[in-house]
Amino acid sequence: MIEDMRLRNLASGTIYNYVGQVARFARYFGRSPAELGPEQVRAYQLHLVKKRRSFSSLNQTTCALRFLYQRTLAKDWAPERIPYAKKVKKLPLVLSQQEVERLLTAISHPLHRMVAMTMYAAGLRISEAVSLKIADIDSQQMVIRVVQGKGRKDRFVLLSPVLLGQLRQHHRRYRSKDWLFPGAVAGQHITMAAVSMTIADARHAVGNKRVTPHTMRHCFATHLLESGTDLCTIQALLGHASLKTTALYLHVSRKLISQVKSPLDGLTLPS
Repeated sequence: MIEDMRLRNLASGTIYNYVGQVARFARYFGRSPAELGPEQVRAYQLHLVKKRRSFSSLNQTTCALRFLYQRTLAKDWAPERIPYAKKVKKLPLVLSQQEVERLLTAISHPLHRMVAMTMYAAGLRISEAVSLKIADIDSQQMVIRVVQGKGRKDRFVLLSPVLLGQLRQHHRRYRSKDWLFPGAVAGQHITMAAVSMTIADARHAVGNKRVTPHTMRHCFATHLLESGTDLCTIQALLGHASLKTTALYLHVSRKLISQVKSPLDGLTLPS
């Protein structure tokens, strides 16, 4: 019964949102939607783009108008003439190794610096890093076990000898019995928000670039690629389901791009 109520509330919320979207569309032209066609729909979409509406907001409007014209008004042009917005793909920020060193050095809190260092050393998401337990560090096999990462999958990532040495010093300092990175509240691990704020505060060390905890993961993957690690290995370490996702780092590696010779370089041209 609870699940049925949840679904009914979800459906009611969707309908309410659709009605609101259609009402705003009608108010924009001052006419009934039944009197409007694909030209007005396109003009309204462009209007929303100019107002810098988010990707999700644009597609909520598109869903509402598609439902109106295809289902309610039964217009056969609706699916073809009301396109969904395409999400703009932006390349992730990647720091050089020297910039990563400066960023880590600028994080004054030793516990927060250790979390950031672990994310960079093993390519972890912040949620995976803060929830590590001491038992997840396997110094015999030199791996870190990530329990129930994204997609609820376990995986093993590499344990850097340098990171292992730093973690041993860290453990002697904090003497935690369970969590690798204990939080301010007894029995709980450090929060993602605390680490995120600390990393953001250290961005002055890299020219105020928009660094986030996920920047450490991007840097890990790109620097491995630049050092010769193959994409399939990087895919496994990152826990990507598709190699296509990992291939993104081919586009962000400035070092690899700069090493490629342009075909123009092979021509003999008059000066």
